[in-house]
Amino acid sequence: MTFLQARGVVRAYGHTPALRGVTLDVSEGEIVAVTGPSGCGKSTLLHCLAGILRPDAGQVTWRGERIDTWSEAARSRLRRTEFGVLLQFGQLVAELTAAENVALPLLLAGTGRRAARTAALAWLDRLGVADVADARPGEMSGGQQQRCALSRALVTEPRVIFADEPTGALDTLAGEQVLTQLVRLAREQNTTVVLVTHEPRIAAYADREVSLRDGMIDHTGLGLDPALPGGSR
Repeated sequence: MTFLQARGVVRAYGHTPALRGVTLDVSEGEIVAVTGPSGCGKSTLLHCLAGILRPDAGQVTWRGERIDTWSEAARSRLRRTEFGVLLQFGQLVAELTAAENVALPLLLAGTGRRAARTAALAWLDRLGVADVADARPGEMSGGQQQRCALSRALVTEPRVIFADEPTGALDTLAGEQVLTQLVRLAREQNTTVVLVTHEPRIAAYADREVSLRDGMIDHTGLGLDPALPGGSR
């Protein structure tokens, strides 16, 4: 059974086309980088796959079920359980502490407050930011904020992580740290990752690169693992 699939996905903003019939299959446990120039439709494709946006035409299926026909409430529930979303600027709630931000998806899913906080603290510790558990976003560095956001995306142990330019707001070192942790945890848990980036060095972490141009797939190819000699697998 196909894990995650787009078939002939079309999406426009007014009269401006963003996706022009994109077809893509993503396998379980695969890390896929979606690349291309600004405005090519990368983020729109990710948002359609994640159920954030509905395509104007075409289909998006998750484990054989069409999610593009689901209600907003059903798609939101999917993003709280099976899907995790990591955005460029983290989108942490400014009024909440790091631990409260990470616990939020669990609380929304009905987990008790104590159990949710325990799970949040465990993930912050795994990501190396347990020391900022009681700090608010404005009291953290950009790298700390993004690792907290990654903890929040992972706390429900989702089957798929959708990461939209997750290192775009970070310096090179902090960006490498976040990507290294994301890939390591995904490999450990067999979590699928769909990663949007315009940076070749970030795309190199993926198993496969899918390049978009003008709302269509331009080419696909294998990623390169920068941790191995010569940058090859």
